Amino acid sequence: MLSEQSAPVVRATLPAVGAAIGDITELFYRKLFDAHPELLRDLFNRGNQAIGEQQKALAGSIAAFAGMLLERPDARPDAMLSRIAHKHASLGITSDQYKIVHRHLFAAIAEVLGDAVTPEVAAAWDEVYWLMAHALVAIETRLYQEAEVAEGQVWRRMEIVERREESPDVVSLVLRPADDRPARPFRPGQYVGVRSELPDGSRQIRQYSLSAAPGRPDRRITVKRVHGAGQPDGEVSSWLHATARKGDVLTVSEPFGDLAPADGDGPLLLVSAGIGVTPVLAMLDHLAATGTGRPVTVVHADRTPADHAHRQEQLDLVGALPDARLHLWYEEPGDQAPEASAGLVDIGSLDLPAGLTVYLCGPVPFMRAVRGDLLRRGVPAEAVHYEVFGPDLWLGQQENRRAHGVRRRHPHIAGRR
Repeated sequence: MLSEQSAPVVRATLPAVGAAIGDITELFYRKLFDAHPELLRDLFNRGNQAIGEQQKALAGSIAAFAGMLLERPDARPDAMLSRIAHKHASLGITSDQYKIVHRHLFAAIAEVLGDAVTPEVAAAWDEVYWLMAHALVAIETRLYQEAEVAEGQVWRRMEIVERREESPDVVSLVLRPADDRPARPFRPGQYVGVRSELPDGSRQIRQYSLSAAPGRPDRRITVKRVHGAGQPDGEVSSWLHATARKGDVLTVSEPFGDLAPADGDGPLLLVSAGIGVTPVLAMLDHLAATGTGRPVTVVHADRTPADHAHRQEQLDLVGALPDARLHLWYEEPGDQAPEASAGLVDIGSLDLPAGLTVYLCGPVPFMRAVRGDLLRRGVPAEAVHYEVFGPDLWLGQQENRRAHGVRRRHPHIAGRR
């Protein structure tokens, strides 16, 4: 919680900082990478930097955290902190790196805001930063302890033992430890980081959901080739599609992520679009392997049946569950999927049981629309969990609006990738 002397200063300056936070974060990253070019080469996602998404995510999380400290001083935005910490752990972030970030972030704040940054203002925002940083370090320390690794030492070598083409732009890779140590257990819905050495010598990291259930000696990831659509193509996904073959060895992190469903017998709703099917596959595989009898409603949206990665596998897994229903929507179903509906997902058409726990994964506009439909049907907000592939621009916006009591209605654009 903010100290009594800092709270009024942060409250008074939050509008100005919030208005300038985009300029601050842009300058911050420029200063950071000028001083530490190795961070852009080997740690930060160069694609997200190029299109500005990482800057927006950082700006949103800082503003949201400050707003929560003011409006709900007895609570922390734990969903946001946990999501960031899991992502940091999958990158091998260490506590000393927060000092580097602090130095360049506050240099950017001082340069953008100029004389408005008095010693009192600097001290108050310094307190905001370290409250957030220490909370993240505490969570990341726990995650490293649970993974039984030293801080940041999350990497191990894993051999590709199988490669399969799942759709024109999606490939699955089955990985097995390249040493004698067995793969550690994980929870369905979690992901791993893959550190790839690219032709220019950089070591870029991307996260991929584990798309099969735990309990096996190997792990499977499913990689969608990212087409830039006016922006650069995905560096790592394109490299893996072009070069990763059976027998190759990849550098892979321990599993992290907080999307895993809790055990129990209550009804589940699993909703995905496009490559968002991957954590849902692991959940379904786990439910089938454990012989669950809980009611499970599965919804998936895609462009066409051919684009639906792991389509037959998903059909088989749902069929293996005694009380499961699958609802498919394809924008262009053609003649290959007579059981599917044409167009966009319509949650309002489904007969949903009471007491649902919901897990969403797909493009942010899709998840935003589905979540809005669920809330209008009376599903509690705390029962809806989600995973974003990439910088979480949505969470910072959610926490910021919640802290300021603002609600917005989003357009229904479900199913578009």
